[in-house]
Amino acid sequence: MNDSSVAAPAAAALGGRAAAVAAVAARHAGEVDSTPRFPAESFAAAKAQRLLGILVPTQLGGEGASIREVADVCYRLGQACSATAMIYAMHQVKVACLVRHGRGSEAIEGLLRRLCAEQLLLASSTTEGQGGGNVRSSEAAIEHREGRVHLERKASVISYGAQADGIVTTARRAADAESSDQVLVALLKEDYTLTRLQGWNTLGMRGTCSDGYTLKAAAAAGQVLPEPYETIHARTMVPCAHLFWGSVWAGIAAGAAARAQGFVRHAARHAGGQAPPGAPQLSRALSTLRTLRGVLANSLRAYESKMDDPKALAALDFQSQITLTKVEVSELAVATVLTALRVCGLSGYRCDSEFSVERQLRDVLSSPLMINNDRILASLASTSLMAPVPVSLND
Repeated sequence: MNDSSVAAPAAAALGGRAAAVAAVAARHAGEVDSTPRFPAESFAAAKAQRLLGILVPTQLGGEGASIREVADVCYRLGQACSATAMIYAMHQVKVACLVRHGRGSEAIEGLLRRLCAEQLLLASSTTEGQGGGNVRSSEAAIEHREGRVHLERKASVISYGAQADGIVTTARRAADAESSDQVLVALLKEDYTLTRLQGWNTLGMRGTCSDGYTLKAAAAAGQVLPEPYETIHARTMVPCAHLFWGSVWAGIAAGAAARAQGFVRHAARHAGGQAPPGAPQLSRALSTLRTLRGVLANSLRAYESKMDDPKALAALDFQSQITLTKVEVSELAVATVLTALRVCGLSGYRCDSEFSVERQLRDVLSSPLMINNDRILASLASTSLMAPVPVSLND
């Protein structure tokens, strides 16, 4: 994904830009959650720092950042504002799909150039009708008329759809195609209209504004990506979603652990050095966070080493690893935040305390439900029967 002729941005420089956005996001996170509303200030800052196009190759106006660098931005933002981080992660998943599967397409490359120049924010529309979270099934089909493509789909969720500058959506290839014979279509705001179907009144992740809409679009035929969605899904959509979303959840967990650490220090200072009752749980929270980060780092390395090798990406071992990464990271993130709550005790449980982890807990509880862990484990059940159980630590 990187342009080999130009080095990716220095991690420190990119980290500083992400930190600047995170500082803005942290100031508004409470209001974004309680209102709830789109984190407009965060994305004004992200656009000012030119963070939306970093994954795009330099020859198309981007910075050629690596998957790992984007994941680190997600992690940093996750510590500040869950909604900001999740929106940013969703955007970058779509950008990754366009970059990796739209090269050579004049329309897609033009869209990517415009994204970088104008810092456009892309939303995702992959859930629809009765299929719910089954992103490998589409009801609505593309129609070709007079050199253009037309689409009307009832999307049960389009996160930040009303605030996005474009939407990347799945659809059936044609009216007579099977539900799993899908394409990916990149739309800009002038290509579609949205009619609101339902709101977004949830326990957490409230600022993602994930309302349901009827999406009605008409666009140039070239805005349909040339590769089948089946390929895009396996090689880019699933790995990037699990890695970028996982980085958000890890960031939420890190933010909660930092609050727990701050609480223990504060309590000890005000009690003559005596640690609060929950202090012994701090080591457990930090240990769980280290495990979480290790799982994520290992999968990031695995994906970056294989991302340009279709055979390696299709291998059972890699597909199982990247899919289980989502399950493991989400569950470890929830465990970390719950342990941080035990460290902080009533101060963590209160909503009006400087050491409250109430918002982080509500937000992180979405992680096992986004692409439901039970659905993932059920789909892996049959492949697990084929995998040999190691008989040695050296296997």
